[in-house]
Amino acid sequence: MPALKIGDLAERTGTNTPTIRYYEEIGLLPRADRQDGGQRRYDDEDVKRLTLIRRCREFGFSIEQVRSLTALVEDPNRSCLEARDLAQEHLMAVRAKLCELRALERSMESFIASCETVCAGGPGPECTILQDLAKPTVGAKAAAARMKHGRSPRRVRGS
Repeated sequence: MPALKIGDLAERTGTNTPTIRYYEEIGLLPRADRQDGGQRRYDDEDVKRLTLIRRCREFGFSIEQVRSLTALVEDPNRSCLEARDLAQEHLMAVRAKLCELRALERSMESFIASCETVCAGGPGPECTILQDLAKPTVGAKAAAARMKHGRSPRRVRGS
């Protein structure tokens, strides 16, 4: 295959050129060879690697997880079980996020139902949605207490 320019690589992989430059900058994609005049040149291996990176990112893997997965591709002495374990860890984080989103969905449904039955069409300041959103939650109270005592608030994995 003839050497590809960055625009050609972007088109073949469905990745925009600023993202390609960023991946080069952080070391996910090796720095491209340069042609006379400074234009980047890419080959089939770059297409494969960038496609892998893009697909990993589509699946929500973090940059560090992608770095681990791309390192596995390059090392025949490492086991594919490492990829499985990383994917399993990511799946657990996705499932936790889904639980959070389902709870958010239930809360939003409750807000909307409350508004429809209590104040629909009434003045904005009396809206039950706005009143409920202005109330502190148990989690917010606990986080505020931890911060008051010099501890950082807990973060949800993957956020």
